[in-house]
Amino acid sequence: MPKTNSFSIVNPNKSPFFYGYVILVIGTIGIWFSIPGQTVGVSVFTDPVKDALGLSRNQFSNAYMIGTICSSLLIGKAGKWFDVYGARYVAFFAAITLSIALFLCSWSVQMSTYVKDVLNNDTWLIPFVMMVCLFFLLRFAGQGVLTMASRNMIMIWFDKNRGKVNSFSSIALSFGFSSSPLWLNILIEEYNWQGAWQVLAIALLIFSVFIFQLYKNKPEDYNLLPDGQKMQTEKQIDEPVGKQYTLNEAKKTRAFWVYGLILAFNSFFITGLTFHVVSVFASEGMAKEQAIAIFLPCSVVSVIVSTLFNFLSDYVPLKWYLYAMIFGGVLTSLGFVFLSSFVGVVILVIGIGVMGGFFSVLNAIVWPRFYGRTHLGAISGKIMGILILASALAPSIFSGIFSAFSSYKLLGYISLLFLAFLSLIAIRANNPKV
Repeated sequence: MPKTNSFSIVNPNKSPFFYGYVILVIGTIGIWFSIPGQTVGVSVFTDPVKDALGLSRNQFSNAYMIGTICSSLLIGKAGKWFDVYGARYVAFFAAITLSIALFLCSWSVQMSTYVKDVLNNDTWLIPFVMMVCLFFLLRFAGQGVLTMASRNMIMIWFDKNRGKVNSFSSIALSFGFSSSPLWLNILIEEYNWQGAWQVLAIALLIFSVFIFQLYKNKPEDYNLLPDGQKMQTEKQIDEPVGKQYTLNEAKKTRAFWVYGLILAFNSFFITGLTFHVVSVFASEGMAKEQAIAIFLPCSVVSVIVSTLFNFLSDYVPLKWYLYAMIFGGVLTSLGFVFLSSFVGVVILVIGIGVMGGFFSVLNAIVWPRFYGRTHLGAISGKIMGILILASALAPSIFSGIFSAFSSYKLLGYISLLFLAFLSLIAIRANNPKV
């Protein structure tokens, strides 16, 4: 049994079918398990936790922002761990860390009270600093490392069929993430917020066993090839196809930054809108119900786009997708500007759906196709850090613009200028391997 399969009873070499399909399923489930560390998973706990800790909404949001920014600064290091140690060990320890963080979050009130008693000080800074540290752990282990390791592992086990398998994963993740507020709320109502976090922590501990048994770093470790191709010679195992870019080499290409920036724009805009959606619609005279109602049609559009274009990505140049995602951003920005009208709302929904659909395609496929698999962890880790930083800054920037101008429309105009600039520099953002 290969050294990389130590302490595992599962050997891909003995699988009656291509083990990559097991990787596809278990890797997708692994990304599901990152939900407690994602914005969509944390937001459900915001009100009960901030009230229990005695923090204002701004204080709680700022703790979240600082913790997220700190995690974005270290996620690149985790990408290098992925390249050195592989998905199995990195995802395993990420799941354990996320589980510990959730347990600590569930005890946050008791820990805060204890520190206040020891210091004989009832300041809000104590729970604030504590939540900064806990949010760092949640975001780093969940949104960052576990997500990156699971997604990269899937992409490494496939090559010519990356788009097709990513189509399956994208659909599953879309429905899993969109339904998560519902089942998380059920957990909170059943066990209260502390118990809900503890249930999630126990589930992650259990899943970490499956990670250690079923996650496998790459097919070559087991004398296999991506997509289930037959090995013709031993040389095929040792020689990756095409140039394998290092992170420094990748950063010198225009494609790295252009694709990274459009993905970051999506993270920024969607996170900011999600955080302030009720306020955004209220500023245009619309009710809370109208605001929340946009997410279902957005998800439908996103699933349709990602399903179709994931499949076609095995045959279509990705630059077409880049401009299609930029177009989705333009629609989103225009919808923001004309949100007071029904047409504006429709344009916003279509734009968000188009951006989200192409995000799931490009974020998974661009990096291994353009830069190879050898340094995929370092490259995707750097991009993940940029995305996390963009999502961390968004709520405060949205809030700051609204406070200054009593309107969110300026964000739409600024976004249009940014996208126009990106469209121009994207002309030469070609696949460096071609």
